[in-house]
Amino acid sequence: MFERLDAAPSLSDRVAQTLMDKIDAGELRRGERMPSETVLGQEFGVSRTVIREAISRLRHEGVVEARQGSGVYVTQQAGLKPLRIDAAQAGSIDAVLHIIELRRALEAEGAALAAQRRTDAEMIEIDAALDSIDAAVAAGGDGVTEDLRFHHAIAAASGNPFLVQALGFFSQYLEEAIGVTRSNEARREDFARQVRDEHRAMVEAIRHRDALAARNAAQTHMFNAARRLAEGRDTVQD
Repeated sequence: MFERLDAAPSLSDRVAQTLMDKIDAGELRRGERMPSETVLGQEFGVSRTVIREAISRLRHEGVVEARQGSGVYVTQQAGLKPLRIDAAQAGSIDAVLHIIELRRALEAEGAALAAQRRTDAEMIEIDAALDSIDAAVAAGGDGVTEDLRFHHAIAAASGNPFLVQALGFFSQYLEEAIGVTRSNEARREDFARQVRDEHRAMVEAIRHRDALAARNAAQTHMFNAARRLAEGRDTVQD
């Protein structure tokens, strides 16, 4: 059923990937009990320790689950692919710009939905988040955390929890990029002024429940964020 594997530094990862492939192919079905560690070890030709590490990885990823006194089973969620971005690839400027393009679509729709659905309490939070950016910068900070809070507040006001999760996922790869743009703004007043104006345009559109204006303001902000990042990179390289 399984091919024997030769010893290698990443042996447990290879076993885990092979098991995952068989789950994806339907050879190990959702809800099915996994073979025991002893059986897997014999079929792969590896130790039970390697099998245990491989199963642990699959458990961490939600692919299998242990049932006390019964064994390890393939979960009903197995085969559902989580969204991932290779951290090594995400570190390049080009990758960051690509992520910003993805985020632009989410930010635009989130702002439009926020304009339609926001509550008075959520509007207060958006205003407070916007004010916190200027306060952080005035105190000598970079405003990165506050910038993320601002965009999160708008997403939360959209009333769509999956939108909040998606933006949170992409934002974790943009903290460094936001730091770069904040650094650029410290050197260029025109950048800082543009960001403040763009943020205010988003807030006012949401305040007035103008979904179209909110969408356009968010798109403009993200387009310009990518442009400022690219310009800042060119300036540093020069």
